[in-house]
Amino acid sequence: MHADAARALEAFLEALAARNASPGTIVEYRRNATDFLTFLAHRDVDWRAPNRAAVRAYLANLADRGLAASSVAGHIAAARSFYRHALRSGVVSANPLAGVRAPRRPSRLPRVLSVQEAEELVTAPRRRVMRNQHLGRRDAAMLELLYATGMRISELTGLTLDRVDVGRHRLRVIGKGRKERELLFGAPAAAALRGYLASGRPELASSGLDEGAVFLNASGRPLSVRGARLIVDRWVVAAGGPRAASPHTLRHSFATHMLEGGADLRVVQELLGHANLQTTQVYTHLSDAALRAAYRDAHPRAGRRAGR
Repeated sequence: MHADAARALEAFLEALAARNASPGTIVEYRRNATDFLTFLAHRDVDWRAPNRAAVRAYLANLADRGLAASSVAGHIAAARSFYRHALRSGVVSANPLAGVRAPRRPSRLPRVLSVQEAEELVTAPRRRVMRNQHLGRRDAAMLELLYATGMRISELTGLTLDRVDVGRHRLRVIGKGRKERELLFGAPAAAALRGYLASGRPELASSGLDEGAVFLNASGRPLSVRGARLIVDRWVVAAGGPRAASPHTLRHSFATHMLEGGADLRVVQELLGHANLQTTQVYTHLSDAALRAAYRDAHPRAGRRAGR
């Protein structure tokens, strides 16, 4: 990548940070925009004015790599946003990605656990004897909170002690766009969290520099997002849960079970931290599917063939 392109990219990323984009978003945009600029540099194409042939060649290159439609869309969105910023800044005279359509993402509904599957997963650490009981208490509190609040895994690992009120069953998280919101949790999550804070976290914190993070790793440092994902993955296997289950599956399950229990859609939107109600509405489709399945299986005149 040419030096002037690198400077323009840094200016773009600084503008993203100034708009309170999350660290994850900035990392993704850096990676994807760099990919396009590097592609142009390797082909001696002027990054300030790549023609349509160069853009088409890049799209073909993405397809040749076997990337998923969602990944291709991410690459295009990052490059388009970079050039939009460069155009506003007067660095380029046109946006070569304007009007370029990404492949349509498949409209797949998220995987959701049944109530029983969710309960078996979040209670698994308490039902299994672990060599390190401190880590067991931590894992129990993590799983209970993920399902009880629907928070993102990044919000869990970013949680600090000063934002948790176990007595009132409330906590505050910093979500996307650095927006803060308050979440509620029930008695099981409160009990698991209380046990961890009383006799799990103090032992873990003694082996490291206590920075105030609620969830710590075995070295006493704040737990990373990657580390938290691995912990959830291990308990999914231990509990015999669906292989594709993930921390986000618990978030999906929280939202779906709330709606099936009668919660208002806008309440669920607020708890999930969705800026757009349309994002939350996917869970109404999941609930509708469950209702249709229950009706089909239970009603004698639901349209099944006679004799079945």
